[in-house]
Amino acid sequence: MSVGMAAPPVVYGCDPGQSRGRRFNEAPSLRRSAFRRDCDRVIHSNAFRRLKHKTQVFVFHEGDHYRTRLTHTLEVAQIARALARQLGLDEDLTETLALAHDLGHPPFGHAGERALDECLRAHGGFDHNAQSLRVVTLLERRYPEFDGLNLSWESLEGIVKHNGPMTDRAGNAVGRYKEHGVPIGIADYIGYHDLELWSYASLEAQVAAVADDIAYDAHDIDDGLRAGLFTVDDLNVIPLIADINAVIRARYPMLDETRRGAELVRELISYLIEDVFSETRKRLAAVQPQSVADVRNHHGVIVAFSADAERAEAAVKSFLKIRMYRHERVMSVMRDAANVVSDLFARYWAEPDDLPAEWLPHHGEDDEAGRARRIGDFIAGMTDRYAIIEHQRLFDSTPDLR
Repeated sequence: MSVGMAAPPVVYGCDPGQSRGRRFNEAPSLRRSAFRRDCDRVIHSNAFRRLKHKTQVFVFHEGDHYRTRLTHTLEVAQIARALARQLGLDEDLTETLALAHDLGHPPFGHAGERALDECLRAHGGFDHNAQSLRVVTLLERRYPEFDGLNLSWESLEGIVKHNGPMTDRAGNAVGRYKEHGVPIGIADYIGYHDLELWSYASLEAQVAAVADDIAYDAHDIDDGLRAGLFTVDDLNVIPLIADINAVIRARYPMLDETRRGAELVRELISYLIEDVFSETRKRLAAVQPQSVADVRNHHGVIVAFSADAERAEAAVKSFLKIRMYRHERVMSVMRDAANVVSDLFARYWAEPDDLPAEWLPHHGEDDEAGRARRIGDFIAGMTDRYAIIEHQRLFDSTPDLR
């Protein structure tokens, strides 16, 4: 089957007509499937709009063309839908999960997340995946009958488990959660709405997860080239990139550096999408799932890179870690950005009346942990711009972050 052709409907994809429903009962839409409705609710949420001023790697005012959380999210959604269409999966659920996967990210990218995690260390820490769940189940307050967006079970499952199971069947944390346990925001929620943390998520969620990796690799190369942190030829230390560059040079020997970089990114995305499609079809043929339950109960992921592409993708991440994420220019800004987050948390903790009125507790509402989590929720929802404005309001000196 060619890449551009849609696969026929499949028994192992999620069917909106067979959804496990929502935590709070609602009459079904007359015109939209359950998953399309979920996707529309994410798009119209406050948290989604705030992504436009949240850092991916470069703080928003460093340049108009660098990715933000919003543009990254849209690129993930485009790649995810392309894969879902080729595999015959539900595109609306896939898009929902792609659009919602970063809703819980705080300002200033991973530097902000690390700072907020440290601030909340005594109260369960901070995990952006758990925060995404809090956003869609609690913090969005747009509806008269419930907090959150009241998404379908399948959407909540995919947000929480797109990277795989979090526990075994006995409830013991596994994988990267083994040391510190299931993040508090998820652990609290499953106490009254079981998301079956022991199983794998749907193929739609697995597609969204791998699309995130593809988008990260491609657009961080693009942004790193734009920022002058490395050149197209510097990337030739990665065998896959060297091969792509050789083809581009042979085809377009006089191409300028900017267009060479753009062509490299385009070819890399195409290669990785085609690889995931081919590898996933092989795994589906081997596993032969006959239902979504078969996918969830399988012992491993089904949507994945081949071994060769996985090595190449790891090499790209390794290169970017050294040449981009740990570049002194980036690290210097991120250190200052992390201090902004830490300063804000400390100030709100010491002077709670500095919080906006709507974020103050009702009488007798807070214990110490609840107070810390409320401050964490407020800061996590900030854009880079708003965090800087708040810091300027509360402190005599604020770093320039450039």
